[in-house]
Amino acid sequence: MGHHGADPADTMREDRFRRIYAEHFSTVLGYALRRASSDDAADVTAEVFLVVWRRLPEVPEPPATRLWLYGVARRTLANQRRGTRRRDDLSTALRQELAGAVPDHADAAVARIDAAAGIADLAARDREVLRLATWEELEPREIAEVLGLSAVVVRKRLSRARARLREVTGHEPTPPGHVRGVREAQEVHETQEPQR
Repeated sequence: MGHHGADPADTMREDRFRRIYAEHFSTVLGYALRRASSDDAADVTAEVFLVVWRRLPEVPEPPATRLWLYGVARRTLANQRRGTRRRDDLSTALRQELAGAVPDHADAAVARIDAAAGIADLAARDREVLRLATWEELEPREIAEVLGLSAVVVRKRLSRARARLREVTGHEPTPPGHVRGVREAQEVHETQEPQR
């Protein structure tokens, strides 16, 4: 494979890089494999030879070449571990934050399953009105706009759908993931208190 017409300086640079790569690839890979997983070791080895290419004038001649490459590999591995630690720390922090932000909705899930069964019994047109009101939290006038109906028709369908759902499940539908707030709970409690 000739370098016909190539700049002699470029040719010398490529030849030197090829020679270093051929002589030290397995050495660098072995060094990385003894310290990291095969995937990580492959990444480290690729990064080391990228550094060799970029900093070729700084690469010492043998016998110092191998030790210089080990130094680059060691720093590359350290950077890789720091990056992995940062990602793991961030992932842990996000999981903890999400655990605090998203409470356990076991009771709400059961209620939603009941509601889903009740919704399935409704006529298709009533089902969609109820879903838009409950899950998308739209007002009747907004539902009317989405469905191309009058607000009067939407209110009738919504009233009928909610009544049917109460018959089936015994409670009002709530949006997925929605937990009744204190005020809502008080309102429900007040309506259930016996009259004196």
